[in-house]
Amino acid sequence: MAVSRVLALPRTSRALGVTWLRGRGGRIEFGGDYNPEQWPREVWRSDVELMREAGVSLVTVGVFSWARLQPGPDEWSLDWLDDVMDLMHDGGIAVDLATATASPPPWLTAKHPEVLPVDEHGRTVWPGGRQHWRPTSPIFRGYALTLAGVLAHRYRDHPALVAWHVNNELGCHNAHDYSDDAAQAFRDWLRERYLVLDALNDAWATAFWSQGYRDWDEILPPRLAGAAPNPSQTLDFWRFSSDALRDHLRSERDLLRDISPGVPVTTNFMVMANAQRMDYASWASDVDIVSNDHYVFPEPLGRDELSFSANLTSGLAGGEPWWLMEHSPSAVNWQPVNHAKRRGELERDSLTHLAHGADAICFFQWRQSAAGAERFHSAMVPHAGADSGTFRAVSRLGSTLDRLAPVAGTRRTPAPVALLFDWPSWWATTQPFLPSSELDLRGEALAWYRALLDAGFRCDVLPAGADLTGYRVAVAPMLHVMSTSDAARLTQRVRGGLHLVATYFSGVADARLHVHLGGYPGALRDLLGIRIEEFAPPAADETVTLDAFGATGSVWTDRIDVVADDVEVLARYTSGEQAGRPAITRRAVGRGSATWVSTRIDDRTLPALASTLLPADVTPELGPEAAGRVELVVREPFRFLINRTDDEIDVAIAGEVLHGTPAEDGVRLGPREVAVVRAPA
Repeated sequence: MAVSRVLALPRTSRALGVTWLRGRGGRIEFGGDYNPEQWPREVWRSDVELMREAGVSLVTVGVFSWARLQPGPDEWSLDWLDDVMDLMHDGGIAVDLATATASPPPWLTAKHPEVLPVDEHGRTVWPGGRQHWRPTSPIFRGYALTLAGVLAHRYRDHPALVAWHVNNELGCHNAHDYSDDAAQAFRDWLRERYLVLDALNDAWATAFWSQGYRDWDEILPPRLAGAAPNPSQTLDFWRFSSDALRDHLRSERDLLRDISPGVPVTTNFMVMANAQRMDYASWASDVDIVSNDHYVFPEPLGRDELSFSANLTSGLAGGEPWWLMEHSPSAVNWQPVNHAKRRGELERDSLTHLAHGADAICFFQWRQSAAGAERFHSAMVPHAGADSGTFRAVSRLGSTLDRLAPVAGTRRTPAPVALLFDWPSWWATTQPFLPSSELDLRGEALAWYRALLDAGFRCDVLPAGADLTGYRVAVAPMLHVMSTSDAARLTQRVRGGLHLVATYFSGVADARLHVHLGGYPGALRDLLGIRIEEFAPPAADETVTLDAFGATGSVWTDRIDVVADDVEVLARYTSGEQAGRPAITRRAVGRGSATWVSTRIDDRTLPALASTLLPADVTPELGPEAAGRVELVVREPFRFLINRTDDEIDVAIAGEVLHGTPAEDGVRLGPREVAVVRAPA
């Protein structure tokens, strides 16, 4: 199988000729994964009654039902799914029907063990969990498309069907496969990318460590090696692996579109803290509706990480409405300690996603499993049943979303500040043999995002290649992989009025991970007017001090030389090996500016620094009583006010309060509450 090369296409406004959820515009969909195959038939009808009570309008069905749908190679059992589809329709509940290809049944892997993935150590990943299949296996692809085709032909005209759900969380457990199938597909991908071996040898710098290739068949995935594998080869393998999953998505999507034109196709991305291996910026144009799964991590930045991920999902969707396919009503089951959500957090989490553009709010799952690996993962109907705080909170949310129906279909209103996020840079900065193992690109991006929220500013999180027209500021945390053409485009934007803030280790390497020679930060050196001969990362537990903002730095420092007369030094190091050297520089370029921040600024002072770096005409949109304590998100004409604290806050804002407690001149937010205000016409 040849896996097509990624071309990072910008997503345009759902211009694929399909309507949101097959014509169900004007409402916020509400529901979750429904797995009736886990329950006796007598439960199904009562489930529909409870769904109606809770305000559920949409369920995803069939995600892990392959073994039930196809009990054997030539056996089909679809009557039960007919009944479920009919029950949902009779109850006024729409169905997002999964292709059920996420986990092959035991008979398939017993008959074809060659579809099982292989890890970098050469170990087979055996059945017993889920996603035990190779993205590049032509045998698996054939069985998967047969199943998807059977479902598409049978249900394409069913009145309950509003969307197709391809596979499930593609790459969650099988993103990197090192099998022989993967090796052959990797070679095919490389042939398409480089055309000739000389170009590949140059890209991978195979003169180093005697790695020169004379035949395509000599090339392997970066399996377990005695020393660090070739970094350029590894980055290409990550690109290829993301493309292989994307190719599977496209194969199922194309089949579904051929058989049931007009029914939108989606799949659930995983834009969240620990999901790194898929380049969703390249996938977004391949689905009719961008969908995401998100789970909160129990950390001090958890609430802001949720906002960051929802914001980035909106960036992937080009500001258009998207779909929250999964999040948890309360505790999950896969963390070291799984905490139940506190009162109000179910609604706050849901409405934060809504604020950032999610026009469907769905959970995993409807009814909590009584057995299996996820039996202690919370659900809309918990083990305790409908007479429970969780189900009552779910029902309140259903009523709230019904009242907020006017929000549906509105676009996210662009912020003045953009924060750029890049998957290849994330991949590159997690490799071994870097100047420091303390680098954390996503953590750095989240720190800047949180700092901007703390300072009271709205910020959009965008893929690094996004169009920056209209933005006043762009923050580029550790944008390590940057071509000269990328740098030229940024320079043109800066000359036209953009204020760029780039942080350490940005601009250092091109797309092949070849270092830009002549001094760091490579592709950005001329724009910034600085030159760095050597990196100087401090020890893991070491901090340095700066002479401005009362700031301290960690993780990284640079030995900066100012080489342009018009560079302004905003802060210098006052401790450590770099004492006296510049730490933060800024250079006016055309109508904009370019700033370099050479260390990880501490969380306490980063908001003040961020405020200083913004142009004077970019100011907080909320008053001092709320700035930094309340996150503002705008879907014109609606203002979402998200209380980031455990305190009660009065917010002065004009307009009609659609959700929340009206107060004098505005709205009163209780701890962890969200209010929605429609601005005056």
